[in-house]
Amino acid sequence: MTEATDELTDSTQAREVFLQGCGLPEDWAGQAQWRILETGFGFGLNFLVTWAAWRADPQRPQLLHFIALEAGPAAADDVLRVAARHPELAELAQALAAQYWGLLPGVHRLFFDEGRVLLTLAIGDAQTLLRAQDWTVDSVYLDGCFNPACNPELWSLASFKAVARCCRRGARLATWNVARPVREALTQCGFSVAKVPGIPPARDTLQATFDPHWQPRKPASASATPAPAKAGQCVVIGAGLAGAAVAASLARRGWQVQVLDQAAQPAAGASGLPAGLFCPHISPDDSVISRLSRSGIRVLMAQAQNLLQAGQDWQPEGVLEHRVDGRLGLPAHWPDGPGSDWSHPASTAQLQAAGLAPEAIACWHVRAGWLRPAQLVAALLAQPGIVWRGGANVAHLHATEAVNGNLQWQMLDADGHLLAQAPLVVLAAGFASRALSGERLPLRPLRGQISWAVQDAALEAALPPFPVNGEGNLVSHIPLDDGRRAWHLGSTFERGIDTLPPTAEERAQAHAANRQRLSGLLPTLAPTFDAYWPEVQAWAAVRCTAPDRLPVVGPLDSASLPGLWACTAMGARGLSLSLLCAELLAARLHNEPLPLDAKLAQALAVERL
Repeated sequence: MTEATDELTDSTQAREVFLQGCGLPEDWAGQAQWRILETGFGFGLNFLVTWAAWRADPQRPQLLHFIALEAGPAAADDVLRVAARHPELAELAQALAAQYWGLLPGVHRLFFDEGRVLLTLAIGDAQTLLRAQDWTVDSVYLDGCFNPACNPELWSLASFKAVARCCRRGARLATWNVARPVREALTQCGFSVAKVPGIPPARDTLQATFDPHWQPRKPASASATPAPAKAGQCVVIGAGLAGAAVAASLARRGWQVQVLDQAAQPAAGASGLPAGLFCPHISPDDSVISRLSRSGIRVLMAQAQNLLQAGQDWQPEGVLEHRVDGRLGLPAHWPDGPGSDWSHPASTAQLQAAGLAPEAIACWHVRAGWLRPAQLVAALLAQPGIVWRGGANVAHLHATEAVNGNLQWQMLDADGHLLAQAPLVVLAAGFASRALSGERLPLRPLRGQISWAVQDAALEAALPPFPVNGEGNLVSHIPLDDGRRAWHLGSTFERGIDTLPPTAEERAQAHAANRQRLSGLLPTLAPTFDAYWPEVQAWAAVRCTAPDRLPVVGPLDSASLPGLWACTAMGARGLSLSLLCAELLAARLHNEPLPLDAKLAQALAVERL
């Protein structure tokens, strides 16, 4: 970004040209959600002014979506510097700057006001992004470089066609650019256009409404998702991370959610892991799972900041990844750009702290750490609008017609007794979701076992001050409820096995496998554990995966099974992906902007199976 000018950073322009030019806040009054598209984010001033207006409006929509395109994001310090001219925006600007990092090309979801203000930042070429994403919006801020000659593509007919493709009929557009070619191109794209008095020294500004005399064509992908749902009653089956995250995402949107689980306590399955890692996956080609993991961790960190206590429930202070295969794995362009906000080569000091040789190949993941999943599950289920019910073993689902003609799903136990009913059901019960779906979900079990023990003073001094990942992982200094601390080592990957608890022989084999991985992960430290190995304890659970090892999110069959959705198959990445998948499910259900790139969302859809 270049140095800001007064013209580009005037909050008056943001309010009078864009906010008021789109009929806001009047038009969004009483709405469940409102979706705004801005074609040039710049220093974020239009977003901050809109967010402030939403906060101040007692009739504000329950959810505010703000989508912004930007070719090259400004630095967080520049965002703060520009906002400093407007003291009334200082608090909001600080919150924006705190999440304004790691903005690689692609789609990023930022959370504010407990997830009720959602900023979707799309970094890259505007035309390409507009064509690739399936957005539907209510308002458009047609903005960008103040001199259109600096970015003519943004003001071209092709760009306006792409913007029009995102607009619902009746969507309003505003811009300071009243040039004849702009007016004519917008008219050609189906907008009714009018010049109105501007802000001095500008004589005029432009306002438009999308109201074409033809019927706009829907994108081909639109048929994959049912019509937007209205909040009502919902049942989520499964009280692990996936189920709790879905319940929280739907409750924020006004649903009354009942969460059922066969166990007596939440997080009794794989989400009962004593401590787990959230850590981005890296690959030289920036693969699907690499991009997914970053999107998921951004969502996780934003919500955990609001729900958990740092140092007790989680610690987002970084993870060292020992690349035992000798390949660093980072994309070539990362060291000199926003990729370094995510991961970079480990420093000599970090290698030394882990007891690794100076020549060891390792990455330092900045946005990573450990988290106690059960604490996150409890915090998610404590959100307003959610009722948790344990000891509810759902054995069958039965669809029945209600009096008003809407399909109702009944949850029945093994004896046929009714546990609950609702028009919307989400399967988030891990491997059990396969049977509940009538075998429509081709899920596979994946048992995992960790080895753990309490730390004494001598071992604590020898352990790395941060988690170490690689072939297996070591997570240490985890607080226990009695005030002591523990280390955790693992986990095994036992594909196709769903029996619990493991036999004594299976536990011994798992301990041996975890100990062997530690020898490769931290060869200098591994012998230190030998004296403690007789006291090691085991923990085991069954996770599940899809055949392609990606999560499964969406409706099972909108035509024949309306109201039956799934959010499952997180595999070994439940911490990194569950909250993202829950937001994706909620976005698809309500026809909201997706929290990630549309192609990544397609890779997770139930319809792919």
